[in-house]
Amino acid sequence: MTFEAYSLFRPERRDTAAFFSSPHSGRDYPASLMRRTALDEMTIRSSEDAFVDELFSCAPGLGAPLIAAKVPRAYIDMNRSADELDPALIEGLARAPHNPRVSSGLGVIPRVVANGRPIYRGKLALEEAETRIARYWTPYHLALRGLLEESLAQFGEAILIDCHSMPHEAIEAHARPGQPRPEVVLGDRFGAAAGRGVMERIEAAFSNAGLRVVRNAPFAGAYIAQAYGRPSRGQHVVQVEIDRALYMTEARIERHGGFDAFKALIASVVAEIADIGRAQLPLAAE
Repeated sequence: MTFEAYSLFRPERRDTAAFFSSPHSGRDYPASLMRRTALDEMTIRSSEDAFVDELFSCAPGLGAPLIAAKVPRAYIDMNRSADELDPALIEGLARAPHNPRVSSGLGVIPRVVANGRPIYRGKLALEEAETRIARYWTPYHLALRGLLEESLAQFGEAILIDCHSMPHEAIEAHARPGQPRPEVVLGDRFGAAAGRGVMERIEAAFSNAGLRVVRNAPFAGAYIAQAYGRPSRGQHVVQVEIDRALYMTEARIERHGGFDAFKALIASVVAEIADIGRAQLPLAAE
């Protein structure tokens, strides 16, 4: 099913508590945004999780739903709270308590893309920000909440895999001296968003595919993990960040020659995660 804000891909028969979300892979750039931006068509895409929805597109065939944003992160960020509005960008907002994401220009209506490059030449009206939230953010999160509640009702558990990509240089400083840099960063907000057993099995799924995995540094999970992760209630959220260099040429935002092989590798990971959601185990108690 395709809607204005997102596409929802359902399996013919859902048989796992796991489901997948790709909130930053949207690439339908509104003409109104392109008229107002100070950036060229390539630069504005630098904060997009390009092709991540394609990497995880096998999920419905393995019994798990996939929801993917259609509009880009540069227009509205589905992985932020609706109230994370930036007074430096939006007219008429009073100064709010300090929020590091908003202060850095990465609120629900982003002010900048990667490397702090400003998106707009001027400010936006508050009414425009509120319209974007109502038209895109709210439907996406209603659908995401619906999938979570469906999981709980059908399986007694929900395992949400929040799928993202990270710039190759983003983890440069986090490689141990003399050791290869991580290729995947899993975030569960240091145990607050997912049960230990769930996190261990998801980490094993990526490791079994030969990928180098670390937890929570430099990415521990943002709004989706924070809002929906409640392991004591059987709601588990794990944010996945994948090194873009594994499947794309970042400078040109193009799939490189290894894309198909890496997509097949991710399919094996998705299959293992789907199996986690089929196990009749007390995940919430771990």
